[in-house]
Amino acid sequence: MNDFSWVGSEEDYIDKRDVRWFNRVTVGRFGGNSSVGQTKNEDGCIVWQHEDWEFAVILDAHKSAESAELVIHTIEQYKVDLLRILSIKGPPKFKQLEGKLLDIFQSDEFLAACRHVTGETACLVVVRKDNYIWWFSVGDCLVYLLHPELIALNQFQLNQRQFFEWIGQVNTFEKTVPCYSSGTRELRKGTNLIFMTTDGLLECPGEPYANPQNLVEALSKEALDESISQMLMEIESQNVWDSTTIISWPVDVEKEGSIPSDYRG
Repeated sequence: MNDFSWVGSEEDYIDKRDVRWFNRVTVGRFGGNSSVGQTKNEDGCIVWQHEDWEFAVILDAHKSAESAELVIHTIEQYKVDLLRILSIKGPPKFKQLEGKLLDIFQSDEFLAACRHVTGETACLVVVRKDNYIWWFSVGDCLVYLLHPELIALNQFQLNQRQFFEWIGQVNTFEKTVPCYSSGTRELRKGTNLIFMTTDGLLECPGEPYANPQNLVEALSKEALDESISQMLMEIESQNVWDSTTIISWPVDVEKEGSIPSDYRG
C-alpha cells in the first residue's frame, strides 16, 4: 500500500494503540487515555510513496478535527500536481514543491474554506527524494533525522516547534506575511531514520521522550514498528491525555555525504 491518509475523526484510537507498516513507512497512532479526560483525536496524516521518494504530512489540530480534514482534502485534491513535481527527473525540485504548496494554501478558495472551519491545525510536510530531505512546517509538529554521525554531534531535529502558527480558523496564510519554516538537508551515507511526530509524544507526563537521546535509545532496541509500539505503550502507561501520531521510515544512502576539507578520517 503506497498511499494512505487518515484523520482522527474517522477513528480516534482512544485507549488503543495502532502501529502498522504502509510499504516501507511505519505509522503509529494513539488517541490518548479516556481515564484522564480524552474524548477526541484531532490528528491526521498522509503518506505517499514511490520507488525513489516519500511524501508525508502530519497534522495536529485543536478545538475540532475540521482544519486537519480540510488540509488533507485539499492536498489530495492537488495530488496530480504535486506528484508531477515529485516525479521530475534529475535533482529534486523542492523549490517548485514549496511554491506549489504556497499557491495552494494562499488560494482564495482555500482561505475561504479555512474561515468556515472550527479550530486550526499544525501541519508538517516532509519529502525525501534521492539523498535529500525537505520539510515545510507550520506550527509545532516535529521531524527528526537520526544518523550515527549526527547523533554523535547531538544533532537530531530538523525543524523547530513554533507555538503560534496554524492553518484554519486562525491562519498564518491570512497574514500580511505568512509565517512558516522550510529547509533542506543532505542525508548521510548509511541508514538515516526519518521520524515525524505530533507533540503528544513530547508532552506526556514525565516527558520520557522530550530528550532526543531518549528517543534515539527507544528506537534502537527493536524493529521500527516494535520500537514505536513500545513508545506508545510507554506514554499510555504515563496517562498521557493528548493524542500522538508518528510517521517514520529508514532511508539507506550509498553516496558519501559532505565532509570538511581538512577531514583526516
